[in-house]
Amino acid sequence: MSKVIVIGCGRVGAELAHRLAQRGNKVTVVDLKAEAFHNLPVDFRGRIVEGEALNKEVLERAGITEADGLAVVTSNDPLNAAVAHVARESYNVPTVVVRNFDSRWRSMHEIFGHQVVSSSSWGAQRVEEMLYQQETRTIFSAGNGEVEIYEFTIRENWQGQTIQELLPERDCVIVALSRAGRALIPEQDFVMQEGDVVTVSATLDGSEQLRSRLVSGPEKNQE
Repeated sequence: MSKVIVIGCGRVGAELAHRLAQRGNKVTVVDLKAEAFHNLPVDFRGRIVEGEALNKEVLERAGITEADGLAVVTSNDPLNAAVAHVARESYNVPTVVVRNFDSRWRSMHEIFGHQVVSSSSWGAQRVEEMLYQQETRTIFSAGNGEVEIYEFTIRENWQGQTIQELLPERDCVIVALSRAGRALIPEQDFVMQEGDVVTVSATLDGSEQLRSRLVSGPEKNQE
């Protein structure tokens, strides 16, 4: 069981606190406004602390000296960065995660070296992919979506071609190939069959190149 502090009790903070508590963690939620705690589900069993998140007394009342993790998820990016910095440098909290609310402030979080979740950037990229990337499926996202794990099925137009012929030269690497229910890590000269399920790690640019190759087929790609 971990002791976790959630700073900010808006929609994101309330949902996060509830999920953490459901997993058996000891959760404390901090917010400046008492009415914000109404966002918490009625069955939330954690603690609530009202007060300014940068106030030493408030943080210590929330249990920061013994916290295993802290999530700062307010809509104020400078506040999030400051609280995260204090938690790491002054209280040595092992795990600190920061919400980036406005993407224009993301570089500030990166300068501090924070673990950042940028919901607006991540969400926009997911919608973008869903709108036009019909050939591949995202099954895992690292960071804020800069690198993702994609899965796709080999169709007839790539029957008998090699992994090397299919994958772009940059920004895309093979993770696994599954055939008849068994998975392996194939070499570049591995010959694919229709129905093979291929898993790759790629950037957005790499996934776009891959999608183009999947659609065009090997002959057009080589011209």
